[in-house]
Amino acid sequence: KPAEVERKWYLLDAAGKSLGHVAAEAAVLLRGKQKVNYTPNVDCGDYVVVINCDKAVLTGKKAEQKFHITHSKFIGGLKKVQ
Repeated sequence: KPAEVERKWYLLDAAGKSLGHVAAEAAVLLRGKQKVNYTPNVDCGDYVVVINCDKAVLTGKKAEQKFHITHSKFIGGLKKVQ
């Protein structure tokens, strides 16, 4: 039952860890699948706070090669921002 779910607060430190590892660890805690009383139709997840996000590590050349692409749905409306 949703009223019986006990939620905990977790504090994740992202300093020195890769961005994907922190995201995967947070996703497991947010979904609540590590709990014994997990039920797919009930929100069993816990609360997660991530600190030191500015010190997270981007592996490879992702910081230089990553583009954010948006399209305005008009002809020639493709925009790339690095």
